[in-house]
Amino acid sequence: MKMKKVIVAVIIVVGIALAFFAFRPKEKEVVKYDSFEVKKGDIRNTITATGTIEPITQVEVGTQVSGTIAHIYVDYNTEVKKGQLIAELDKTVLESEYESQLSAFYSNQNEYDYQKKNHERVAGLHAKNLVSDSDFETSEYQYEKARRALDRSRSDLLKAKTNLNYCMIYSPIDGVVISRAVDEGQTVAATFNTPKLFVIANDLRKMRVIADVDEADIGQVKEGQKVIFRVDAFPDEYFEGAVTQVRLEPIVTSNVVTYEVVIDAPNPDLKLKPGLTASITVLIHEKTDVLMIPLRALRFQPEDEHEQPLKPESGKTAPGMKSVWVQTAGNLINKNVRLGISDGIYTEVTEGLQAGERVITGIQVPMSASGMKQMKPGGNPLMPNMTGMRPH
Repeated sequence: MKMKKVIVAVIIVVGIALAFFAFRPKEKEVVKYDSFEVKKGDIRNTITATGTIEPITQVEVGTQVSGTIAHIYVDYNTEVKKGQLIAELDKTVLESEYESQLSAFYSNQNEYDYQKKNHERVAGLHAKNLVSDSDFETSEYQYEKARRALDRSRSDLLKAKTNLNYCMIYSPIDGVVISRAVDEGQTVAATFNTPKLFVIANDLRKMRVIADVDEADIGQVKEGQKVIFRVDAFPDEYFEGAVTQVRLEPIVTSNVVTYEVVIDAPNPDLKLKPGLTASITVLIHEKTDVLMIPLRALRFQPEDEHEQPLKPESGKTAPGMKSVWVQTAGNLINKNVRLGISDGIYTEVTEGLQAGERVITGIQVPMSASGMKQMKPGGNPLMPNMTGMRPH
């Protein structure tokens, strides 16, 4: 009987304790916020693309006559001057053709001289009525025929001489041989297309990048904009250039539309080689030493469930202004700010904030008993924290 009383007493005490803890007023939850200190830094608005390194001036040297390569006087990387002999075709056939046309020219020249004198003599006799009209017309016909034959022969001789000169292949520009497509003894045939023998680049110290820019970005690219690019050959180095041309011709590949952008790329150290792939970054807008905040601050709104002292925004947001929450001692203040350029993570603040103020970017998520962050409605623990910055 005594034991039963003890058990009942224990049950009563436990029940009272449970009721006390169950109905005890909960302590007010203290809300902590993620914030960002407004500081000055640099903001760049950029677009990226890929392109190919090319010489600014590049000439393909070919031949306008068919024949066999007799001599080659240059090789890869040979520096050449304008007018320098770089190759020579076998002249045997073309020299024979030239000699034949020269002989025909002399023959036609003699015939022309004879017919001219004969016509002048007949014309004099005809004026004195000593020869018939028929003889006069015949001499005139023979004279004109000889003149036309001489003109045709002169043209054929000039063509044969020109073709013979084409056997000597000269460099059209000062530069460097970057490609050689033939060897001595090789036969080249000049039909509808001129055979390519060499490729000569004018000056490898002056290069350019031909970049393919997506149609979604091309509207922001303009001549004169600064460009920074890298090549795989020198992964730790950055090269600088500038946009010199935005070509209007669209290039469609697999239903993707791009436009070619030409970028000047000085190459004083000759590190950039023709054909290298360049990863370019075009600086659309760039500002230094400006007040900046993360874009997350523009999306933050305090949750109604928390009893945090708030100072409401005074009036409606002015046109062209955005709203942010600023943390002060004891409460949050809503402020209107005017924004400048943005790089997609940070934005410039031109009005409404001062350096040193702290804008709210989010609510700190408390830890559960298991050590895991508690999920809030709409939250995602896998999303990275974007509240870093790049201040001076």
